[in-house]
Amino acid sequence: MGLFDRISKVFSSNINAMVSAAEDPEKMLEQALIDMNEDLVSLRQAVAQAIASQKRLEQQYNTNQQQASEWERRAKLALTKGDEALALEALNRKKTNTETALALKAQLEQSAAQVATLKKNMTALEGKISEAKTKKDMLIARARAAKASEQIQKVVGNINTSSSAALFERMENKVLEQEARSEAIAELSGSALESQFAQLESGDVNDELEELKRQIAGTPSTTGALPAASSPFPVDASSSPPSYQSTVPSDPDIDEIRRALEKN
Repeated sequence: MGLFDRISKVFSSNINAMVSAAEDPEKMLEQALIDMNEDLVSLRQAVAQAIASQKRLEQQYNTNQQQASEWERRAKLALTKGDEALALEALNRKKTNTETALALKAQLEQSAAQVATLKKNMTALEGKISEAKTKKDMLIARARAAKASEQIQKVVGNINTSSSAALFERMENKVLEQEARSEAIAELSGSALESQFAQLESGDVNDELEELKRQIAGTPSTTGALPAASSPFPVDASSSPPSYQSTVPSDPDIDEIRRALEKN
C-alpha cells in the first residue's frame, strides 16, 4: 500500500468518525422524514402529470374514433350521390384516423399502467411516511432516554463512593473507640469506689476488734481517741505486735473459733 493510499484511508476514517460523532439521532430522523415528504411531493407531481397525459391521450383517441366514424358516414354519402372519387378520399381519411386511434389506444394502455404503478408507489410511500412518523417519535423518545441515562451514569461515575464508605468506616471506628474509653473509665471509677468501701469495711472490723479487746480488758469504750492502754500481754516496742494466734494460750473455745475461721 502506497503512502498516498494510507493517507487517504486515515483522512477518510477521521472524516467518518467526525461525521458519526456529529450525527444526532433526533435531527437525522427529522431530516429523513423531510426527505421522504419531499419524495412524496415529487411522486404526487409525477402521478398528476401521468394522469394529465392519460387524459390527453383519451381525448385524442376519442377524437380520432369520432373522425373515423364521420369519414365513414361521408364516404357512404358520396357513394349514394354517385361520387366514388369523393367516397374513396373519405375512406382514406377514415383509415388515417383509425390507425391514429389504434396507436393512441396502445399509448393509452401504457399510460394507464404507468399511472397505476405511480399511484401504487405513492400509496406505499404515504404508508411508509406514516409509519416513519410513529417510529420517529418512538426512536426520539428512546434516544432521549438513552442520553439521559448516559448523563446519569456519568454523574454516578464521578461520585467517589469509596472515599465516602471509608469515611463512614473511620467514623464508626472512632465512635467504637470513644465507647470503649468511656466503659474503661466507668470500670476504673467503679473499682476505685469499691476499693474505698473495702477500706472502710476493713476499718470497721479493726475497730470492732479493738472494742472487743477493751471489753476484755475492762476498759469502757469511747467515741473519741483512745488513751494508750496497758496490754495484758508483754509487748516489745521495737517489734510489731504479735498476732493473737501466737500469744493467746491454748483454749478449747479459742480452738473452736480458729477452726470455724479456717473453714470459712
